[in-house]
Amino acid sequence: MSLLYLKAFHVMFMVTWFAGLFYLPRLFVYHAMSAQDSAGCERFKIMERKLFWGIMTPGGILTVASGLILAFVFDDRGAWLHPKIALVLLLVLYHIWCGLLLQDFKLDRNKHGHVWYRWFNEAPVLILIPVVILAVVKPFQ
Repeated sequence: MSLLYLKAFHVMFMVTWFAGLFYLPRLFVYHAMSAQDSAGCERFKIMERKLFWGIMTPGGILTVASGLILAFVFDDRGAWLHPKIALVLLLVLYHIWCGLLLQDFKLDRNKHGHVWYRWFNEAPVLILIPVVILAVVKPFQ
Protein backbone atom coordinates (compact mmCIF):
# COMPACT_ATOMS: atom_id res chain seq x y z
CA MET A 1 0.00 0.00 0.00
CA SER A 2 1.43 3.35 -0.91
CA LEU A 3 2.04 6.07 1.63
CA LEU A 4 -0.53 8.38 0.02
CA TYR A 5 -3.30 5.77 0.28
CA LEU A 6 -2.43 4.99 3.88
CA LYS A 7 -2.55 8.69 4.79
CA ALA A 8 -5.95 9.01 3.09
CA PHE A 9 -7.29 5.99 4.98
CA HIS A 10 -5.82 7.32 8.22
CA VAL A 11 -7.71 10.59 7.77
CA MET A 12 -10.95 8.71 7.01
CA PHE A 13 -10.53 6.56 10.13
CA MET A 14 -9.79 9.64 12.22
CA VAL A 15 -12.86 11.50 10.93
CA THR A 16 -15.00 8.45 11.74
CA TRP A 17 -13.59 8.21 15.26
CA PHE A 18 -14.03 11.91 15.93
CA ALA A 19 -17.57 11.90 14.60
CA GLY A 20 -18.34 9.32 17.27
CA LEU A 21 -16.39 11.16 19.96
CA PHE A 22 -18.42 14.29 19.23
CA TYR A 23 -21.82 12.63 18.77
CA LEU A 24 -21.93 10.07 21.60
CA PRO A 25 -21.73 12.70 24.38
CA ARG A 26 -24.45 14.65 22.51
CA LEU A 27 -26.62 11.51 22.69
CA PHE A 28 -25.81 11.37 26.41
CA VAL A 29 -27.16 14.94 26.74
CA TYR A 30 -30.46 13.96 25.13
CA HIS A 31 -30.58 10.68 27.06
CA ALA A 32 -30.10 12.48 30.37
CA MET A 33 -32.88 14.91 29.42
CA SER A 34 -35.34 12.10 28.65
CA ALA A 35 -35.04 10.32 32.00
CA GLN A 36 -38.83 10.02 32.48
CA ASP A 37 -39.53 8.63 29.00
CA SER A 38 -38.73 4.91 29.14
CA ALA A 39 -39.31 4.34 25.41
CA GLY A 40 -36.99 7.23 24.59
CA CYS A 41 -34.35 5.94 26.98
CA GLU A 42 -34.43 2.50 25.39
CA ARG A 43 -34.02 4.08 21.95
CA PHE A 44 -31.03 6.10 23.17
CA LYS A 45 -29.45 2.97 24.66
CA ILE A 46 -29.61 1.26 21.26
CA MET A 47 -28.25 4.30 19.41
CA GLU A 48 -25.41 4.77 21.92
CA ARG A 49 -24.42 1.10 21.82
CA LYS A 50 -24.39 0.96 18.02
CA LEU A 51 -22.42 4.20 17.76
CA PHE A 52 -19.85 3.15 20.36
CA TRP A 53 -19.28 -0.43 19.23
CA GLY A 54 -20.10 -0.14 15.52
CA ILE A 55 -18.48 3.16 14.58
CA MET A 56 -16.37 4.74 17.33
CA THR A 57 -14.39 1.75 18.53
CA PRO A 58 -13.45 0.40 15.07
CA GLY A 59 -12.64 3.98 13.99
CA GLY A 60 -10.43 4.50 17.03
CA ILE A 61 -8.61 1.20 16.60
CA LEU A 62 -8.00 1.83 12.89
CA THR A 63 -6.90 5.41 13.56
CA VAL A 64 -4.32 4.36 16.14
CA ALA A 65 -3.12 1.40 14.05
CA SER A 66 -2.72 3.39 10.84
CA GLY A 67 -1.05 6.23 12.76
CA LEU A 68 1.49 3.83 14.24
CA ILE A 69 2.15 2.34 10.81
CA LEU A 70 2.69 5.82 9.37
CA ALA A 71 5.03 6.74 12.21
CA PHE A 72 7.11 3.61 12.49
CA VAL A 73 6.91 1.80 9.16
CA PHE A 74 7.05 4.84 6.90
CA ASP A 75 9.34 6.68 9.34
CA ASP A 76 7.13 9.78 9.60
CA ARG A 77 8.58 10.84 12.95
CA GLY A 78 10.03 13.84 14.62
CA ALA A 79 9.93 15.53 18.03
CA TRP A 80 6.35 16.65 17.22
CA LEU A 81 5.24 13.00 17.41
CA HIS A 82 5.76 12.71 21.19
CA PRO A 83 3.18 15.36 22.19
CA LYS A 84 0.84 14.06 19.48
CA ILE A 85 1.02 10.52 20.90
CA ALA A 86 0.33 11.92 24.39
CA LEU A 87 -2.75 13.73 23.08
CA VAL A 88 -3.96 10.63 21.24
CA LEU A 89 -3.59 8.68 24.50
CA LEU A 90 -5.82 11.30 26.15
CA LEU A 91 -8.37 10.71 23.39
CA VAL A 92 -8.18 6.95 23.99
CA LEU A 93 -8.84 7.58 27.70
CA TYR A 94 -11.78 9.84 26.77
CA HIS A 95 -13.08 7.04 24.52
CA ILE A 96 -12.83 4.56 27.41
CA TRP A 97 -14.60 7.05 29.71
CA CYS A 98 -17.40 7.28 27.13
CA GLY A 99 -17.66 3.50 27.27
CA LEU A 100 -17.97 3.59 31.06
CA LEU A 101 -20.69 6.24 30.82
CA LEU A 102 -22.42 4.10 28.19
CA GLN A 103 -22.41 1.22 30.65
CA ASP A 104 -23.92 3.46 33.35
CA PHE A 105 -26.76 4.46 31.01
CA LYS A 106 -27.27 0.83 30.00
CA LEU A 107 -27.71 -0.16 33.66
CA ASP A 108 -29.86 2.93 34.45
CA ARG A 109 -27.35 4.32 36.92
CA ASN A 110 -26.42 7.61 35.27
CA LYS A 111 -25.18 10.11 37.86
CA HIS A 112 -24.85 13.23 35.69
CA GLY A 113 -27.27 15.79 34.31
CA HIS A 114 -27.53 17.06 30.78
CA VAL A 115 -25.46 20.19 31.59
CA TRP A 116 -22.52 18.04 32.71
CA TYR A 117 -22.69 16.11 29.44
CA ARG A 118 -22.76 19.36 27.47
CA TRP A 119 -19.40 20.29 29.03
CA PHE A 120 -18.11 16.74 28.63
CA ASN A 121 -18.94 17.00 24.93
CA GLU A 122 -16.44 19.87 24.51
CA ALA A 123 -13.36 17.95 25.71
CA PRO A 124 -12.36 16.29 22.41
CA VAL A 125 -12.36 19.67 20.66
CA LEU A 126 -9.69 20.91 23.05
CA ILE A 127 -7.54 17.92 22.15
CA LEU A 128 -8.32 17.80 18.42
CA ILE A 129 -7.01 21.29 17.68
CA PRO A 130 -3.43 20.69 18.91
CA VAL A 131 -3.40 17.20 17.32
CA VAL A 132 -4.21 18.66 13.92
CA ILE A 133 -1.66 21.46 14.35
CA LEU A 134 1.05 18.97 15.31
CA ALA A 135 0.19 16.66 12.40
CA VAL A 136 0.01 19.37 9.74
CA VAL A 137 2.65 21.88 10.85
CA LYS A 138 5.04 19.38 12.50
CA PRO A 139 6.63 22.23 14.47
CA PHE A 140 9.48 20.28 16.08
CA GLN A 141 11.40 18.47 13.36
